[in-house]
Amino acid sequence: MEIQILDAIDRWLEREVEPHVMKLEHEDVWPAAMVEGMAKLGLFGATISPQYGGLGLPAALYTRIVARISEVWMSLTGIFNSHLMMSLLVERYGGEALKRKYLPQFASGEIRGGLALTEPNAGTDLQAIRLRARRDGNEYVLNGTKTWISNGIHGSCFAVLAKTDPEAEPRHKGMAMFLCEKGPGFSVSRKLEKLGYKGIDSAELVFEDYRLPAANLIGEEGRGFHQAVGGLELGRLNVAARGVGVAAAALAEAVKYSQQRQTFGKPICEHQAIQLKLGEMATRVEAARLLLRNAAEIYDRGERCDMEAGMAKYFATEAAFDNAHEAMRIHGGYGYSKEFAVERLYRDAPLLCIGEGTNEMQRIIIARQLIQRNKI
Repeated sequence: MEIQILDAIDRWLEREVEPHVMKLEHEDVWPAAMVEGMAKLGLFGATISPQYGGLGLPAALYTRIVARISEVWMSLTGIFNSHLMMSLLVERYGGEALKRKYLPQFASGEIRGGLALTEPNAGTDLQAIRLRARRDGNEYVLNGTKTWISNGIHGSCFAVLAKTDPEAEPRHKGMAMFLCEKGPGFSVSRKLEKLGYKGIDSAELVFEDYRLPAANLIGEEGRGFHQAVGGLELGRLNVAARGVGVAAAALAEAVKYSQQRQTFGKPICEHQAIQLKLGEMATRVEAARLLLRNAAEIYDRGERCDMEAGMAKYFATEAAFDNAHEAMRIHGGYGYSKEFAVERLYRDAPLLCIGEGTNEMQRIIIARQLIQRNKI
C-alpha cells in the first residue's frame, strides 16, 4: 500500500504539478486544479481515521508524502496540512456528534479549512491572544481578529482558538477551541502578501459578533491551549518534512547545474570548492531525513515526541535554508533569475525556520526536555 500511494503521488506530481509550478508560483495563483487533484488522492483525509472516511496514514508515511511534494512545490503541502491540523483537533478532542458531522466532509475535501491560532499581537506566545468567545445561551459569540491564517480565503471552516475567560490565572486556563464555519460575522479582511510560499493564501480573519452553536466547542472550555500545543507535534513533523523536501530539491538543482556549467574548461562539479558544498548539502539532507523518520516513528507509537519533533523541525528547516543558499551560490547569477527553481527555493526556505514555532523556540524546547529526561 505504501509503495502504491507514493507511486500515485509521484505520477501526479510529474503530470499535473511540475509543468505548471513556475507559472502559478510567479503569478501567486491559487492552484484550483491541483487542490482537486489532492482531494482525489485523499490527501485531505490523509491522517483522518478510516472510520470517518480518511486514509488513516501513520506519520512515518505522511511525512514522506509531504517531503516528496515539497521537492516539487512546497506551497501545496500547506494547503492540506493546515486542513489536517484542524481535522486532528476535531478527531482527538471533539465529541462524537461533531466528528460524525464534519470529519467525513473534511476527509473528502468537500469542506476545507485550517487552524486559526495567530493574532496580530500573539504568535509564539499563544496565551496572549485576545479573540473573545462569550457564552450566550446555546451559542457562543466571537469577536476579534486572527492573522497569517493559511487557507483563509479559500477555506470555509476553521478551528479557532479563543479566550473564554480573560481573567483566568494562569492565562492558558481561560481558552477554548471552536470549529467555525464562515457565515455572518466571520469575514476575510485582507490577503497578506508574502516573500515566498506563493499559491496558498494567507489571510486576516475578522470575527464581529459571530455566533456559532455551543455544540461546535471542541472538547471543553479551559483546554484550548493544551489542544493547540498538543496538535503542534504533527505540525512540526510536517514542517520538518517540508524542510527535507526543499533541502533535497536544492541539492538536486545544484548537482544538475554543476554538471552542466563549465568554467576553465571543465564542469564546475570537478572543482573542489563546489564539491565541498555538494558534500555538505547531501549530508544535511540525509541527516534531516533520519531525524524526521525517528520523530515520526515515535509519534506513531503514541509516545511523547516534542523534543524529537523539535530536533527534526529545527535541523531540517535549517538544512533547507542552508542548501537553498548554497544552491543559489553554485548557480551564480542564474540562481538569482526567476527562470530557475532555486530562486523559489531561496524564498520559500526562510518561512520554514519561522512557522510552527521559530527555530529559537525549538532549541529551548529541546533543552528543557533534555534536562527533564536526564534529571540528577
